[in-house]
Amino acid sequence: MVPLTRHGWREMLIGTVVLSLTATGLGFVWWPLALVVIPVLVFLFAFFRDPERDLPVEQMAVVSPADGKVSDITEIDHDDIIGGPAVRIGIFLSVFNVHVNRSPCDGKVIDVRYKHGKFINAMKHGEASSDNESNTIVMAEPNGDKPVVVIKQIVGLIARRIICTVKVGEQVERGGRIGMIKFGSRTELTIAKSLAPTVKVSIGDTVRGASDVVAILGNPIHTIKHVTTPDPDLEPVVGRATPA
Repeated sequence: MVPLTRHGWREMLIGTVVLSLTATGLGFVWWPLALVVIPVLVFLFAFFRDPERDLPVEQMAVVSPADGKVSDITEIDHDDIIGGPAVRIGIFLSVFNVHVNRSPCDGKVIDVRYKHGKFINAMKHGEASSDNESNTIVMAEPNGDKPVVVIKQIVGLIARRIICTVKVGEQVERGGRIGMIKFGSRTELTIAKSLAPTVKVSIGDTVRGASDVVAILGNPIHTIKHVTTPDPDLEPVVGRATPA
């Protein structure tokens, strides 16, 4: 059984009650009519599915932050948040996709910005990106403060609520859950050119959050791990830099 996200319990409970009452009413008219609510109920629960995903073994890989279809890939001369050149990958999420967002890499959340705005169709990526209601998560290296990756959650024509589960100062791991967007929407991933990313997807490709590689970094994101051992005969390993 595919697990369900806790962020959908309210909708699933209300939906089940409403559809059950609807089915009861239709059943009084003609019992086969009650069956029409079953596909709707299945869709409701399927929307809030939250499957476990296997991460790629390549440590220099940046994974997709969302399930959906790659709608645009844009080279940016100067991104205001990154503070320099970057590449942006836009992903459109239909109502049939998993809507849980994932962290594309290891990092530290240094800023979370929510912006109120419009509800333009997310397939119009230019207008939706600039004008729609959105939430922007800015990440730096786990041991640094310079922005290297930005994830932007954007509502669409149907989507009306963004959930962000990470806070400023929090350390997140590649593939970790960072929130979700309820119903059809758009997710953008912006990667600093200082990481020398090579994009591995094309417009029209279908990607899965956490498991599909969208870029390979030429310069790694480093994680500092301090490892100690109780054995005095062994030299402690500290400050080991490992790509994430």
